[in-house]
Amino acid sequence: MTQTVLFAVAGYFIGAIPFGYLIARAKGVNLFAVGSGNIGATNVGRVLGRKIGILVFVLDFLKGAIPVAIADGDAPRSVATALAAVLGHMFPVYLGFRGGKGVATGAGTVFVLVPGPAGIALLLWFAAVSSTRLVSLASIIAAIALFIGQVLRGPVDSWVTIYCGIAAAVVIIKHRANLQRLLHGTEHRIEDRPMTAFLHRALHLLALGLWLGSAVFFNLLAAPTIFATFKTVAHGEPSDRTAFIDINSGLDREQKDQLASALAGSAVGPLFPIFFVLQTVCGAIALITAWGWWKRPPGKANSARVFVIGVAWALVVFGWPISQKVSELRLLRFASDPTIAAAAKTDFATWHLVSLGLSMLTILLTFVAMLLAAAIPQRGDKAPPPAIVD
Repeated sequence: MTQTVLFAVAGYFIGAIPFGYLIARAKGVNLFAVGSGNIGATNVGRVLGRKIGILVFVLDFLKGAIPVAIADGDAPRSVATALAAVLGHMFPVYLGFRGGKGVATGAGTVFVLVPGPAGIALLLWFAAVSSTRLVSLASIIAAIALFIGQVLRGPVDSWVTIYCGIAAAVVIIKHRANLQRLLHGTEHRIEDRPMTAFLHRALHLLALGLWLGSAVFFNLLAAPTIFATFKTVAHGEPSDRTAFIDINSGLDREQKDQLASALAGSAVGPLFPIFFVLQTVCGAIALITAWGWWKRPPGKANSARVFVIGVAWALVVFGWPISQKVSELRLLRFASDPTIAAAAKTDFATWHLVSLGLSMLTILLTFVAMLLAAAIPQRGDKAPPPAIVD
């Protein structure tokens, strides 16, 4: 307990170092009086330029990451240190408790605590920034995505999950003024640069390509091949595939089929969570980036793109728990209780067909989205001039 308190206190005072304010003061600028009045990297970049804004972001990121890394992996101590560092940035004692919104410092803490969900949140942040040029909206999306990702990763009641939930809530609360400006359409946008437009298109195409490619490979190539191979092995003689061990001696044809299905399921089953995480993240990035072209010409192609990707992503989200149910039923088919096994076989046939149908429809829709990518607006595209009628 003493160590936890000491680490938390140290985390607060490190997190409270106002790098943005100090750097701006060194250049004769009072951040409280210019821009949004915030001492964070976004306002620094807006007032003093992108390079200095990036420098402040890195420094604020490190003052969250370093104390948590030094906390040495103990969950309560690490979480207490992380929370203290973020609170230090938001309410720094050095500036009369007038601080920033904690996004960069919070990002540093979660990249140490949960690098996987944090990486996904960062990708969605880049997607939202490049699509909308609204840093505040991107930060809120990333915070929510981080919490959802950690909940799915589990356990739900862990110290780290609770911290991610608190962090998401704090980010939203600290951005309440931004939310008001977003609702009124007056929120500050970052400058539309060539690199931003390039990142927007690149993330959209990469997400769609990986989404479609992984769906086709897993559903049409990998899974059928695995099941066919195990069936061949289960019905064959001892070979290099079985390490020359007789694994099916004394089994009848039906038992060999059951053995093949069980072994193939054990190989494919662990891939399902990874597959659906990949599909969900790719779909979210594709949808966020597509939304940025909603009102850009050509209008019909852009609205169709959002609709197609939105439906495909919804199918993935809806199909995830169904695939888990199919995996559970796959095992129950071999239960020792014949009543349970018979019911599981019937339910498995139904739910497996539903899952397969959703997968095929998702592949079709992502293929259509790839075709629509040929009509992605280019930077500077404007609405066409009115037609002249003779």
